[in-house]
Amino acid sequence: MEPRATHRRALAAAAGLAALAFGFAAPAAAQTLTLGSAAPVTTIDPHFHNVGPNNALTMHIFDRLVERDGRARPRPSLAESWRVVSDTVWEFKLRQGVTWHDGRPFTADDVVFTFGRVPNVPNSPGGFQGFLRAIERVEVVDPHTIRLHTRAPHPLMPLDLASVSIIARHAAEGAATEDFNTGRAAIGTGPYRLVSYRSGDRIEMARNEAYFGGAEPWARVSYRIVNNDAARTAALLAGDLDLIEQVPTSDLARLRRDNRVTITEIPSLRTVYMAPDYTRDGNTPLVTDNNGTPLPVNPFKDVRVRRALSMAINRQALVDQVMEGAATATAQWLPEGAFGYNPRVRPRAYDPDGARRLLAEAGYPNGFRVTVNTPNDRWPNDARLTQAIAQMWTRVGVRVTVDAAPWTAFVPRRARLEYAMQMAAWGSSTGEGSNFLVNTIATNNRQLLTGANNNARFSSPAFDALAARGSATLDDERREAIWQEAVELFAQEEPVIQLVQYINTWAARRGLVHDPRMDERTIAMGVRAAR
Repeated sequence: MEPRATHRRALAAAAGLAALAFGFAAPAAAQTLTLGSAAPVTTIDPHFHNVGPNNALTMHIFDRLVERDGRARPRPSLAESWRVVSDTVWEFKLRQGVTWHDGRPFTADDVVFTFGRVPNVPNSPGGFQGFLRAIERVEVVDPHTIRLHTRAPHPLMPLDLASVSIIARHAAEGAATEDFNTGRAAIGTGPYRLVSYRSGDRIEMARNEAYFGGAEPWARVSYRIVNNDAARTAALLAGDLDLIEQVPTSDLARLRRDNRVTITEIPSLRTVYMAPDYTRDGNTPLVTDNNGTPLPVNPFKDVRVRRALSMAINRQALVDQVMEGAATATAQWLPEGAFGYNPRVRPRAYDPDGARRLLAEAGYPNGFRVTVNTPNDRWPNDARLTQAIAQMWTRVGVRVTVDAAPWTAFVPRRARLEYAMQMAAWGSSTGEGSNFLVNTIATNNRQLLTGANNNARFSSPAFDALAARGSATLDDERREAIWQEAVELFAQEEPVIQLVQYINTWAARRGLVHDPRMDERTIAMGVRAAR
């Protein structure tokens, strides 16, 4: 990963490069690639819910102005180049000759329409508006040139735009999310076009022969949802799937020895954490004393309680025993080497005695009871991690009831803010410090377009100020120092309690070459036949 990829000169250089092509040999044109996803794709609408499975799928159908490669480095896509006109104006030259799947031309008007829709998708449980937060006005210079006017300097603009899928005005104007799911509005410019979407089962796609980047080698892609870990591995070994993601940690060693498959892996941009609720002051049946009486105050608003819960967690045991080595213990949201990673910040030492003392100091000498909610089919070992943490917290007096549910049932309740404490995870797809800070820690504010995925509803003027200041700082060194300052404050306050950083893994049938991605997305464009 290139820590300085957001530098203005680096961005300008990246913008001048042609899109990179894979160097792998192409398979026969008639072949179908079958991918096994570990978590459900909940919609084809690329603006409805900013979660990994949806983003991976929609990358096939839609393009963005800027794309990110597997190491989170920006490269041209629908924008063939970009430049800084002034401290508050970015100019993007749009690629000419691009057509939508129905043959109509792509123009600047589609970009304007997209930017207007993103903050206004009805019932979105966590959208993409944070990536457009800096834009004050979009100026259309001509059908293939736009200028983005910002309220303040915003050096992250190209990286931010790499998260916003561009949709067609003529297909999506007035369309609801369900119109994307049926295919009516799912008209993109991407390398594949939607054939069918069966929620919870599979998505079928066909090659876009007119793709501006050149037709993909796979004639069809079958994107199948296989939530069960054992079933996913069995389907790969049986030949029903060509590639699977999130290889079960219990199967990794065995599959490495199997000459029928190859394993690919890469450090992940996804971090896992426990997120307490900040919306309630107290009196919830999900947090009670040991007799079941709701507490009069919310204990998680006391930093001593959060620190005690953090000290009660043996993170190395989570890495060794639950993740079987496929993760690293962490106290921050980026892997080592990323832009904004702070080498001075380490996880709190495992100290159960100290945790008990802090709980007593906070007024809970006998602890309390709490229900912790977790998905059981979204992230690697999500429910197992939660169960392990529940045991650790119970040992220091915080008695935990774990409520595990499938992802499709977990998300609606999360959106309604029903949880007192939840397992959560975030992948900083931009590969630098602002992504997590702006989207999950900054105050949920529709006017400022921050905190769209702040499911705990934490709010702090100090973190908001750091997010705003860092986003407007042009100098790379100074901006990284601000992100590192935010990491230090985060480690002190622990608004959410960091656990581990994943290592992303895939397994493919032998004869395929896979390009792993730090953002964990499984895409057909990253799979080729071996030479």
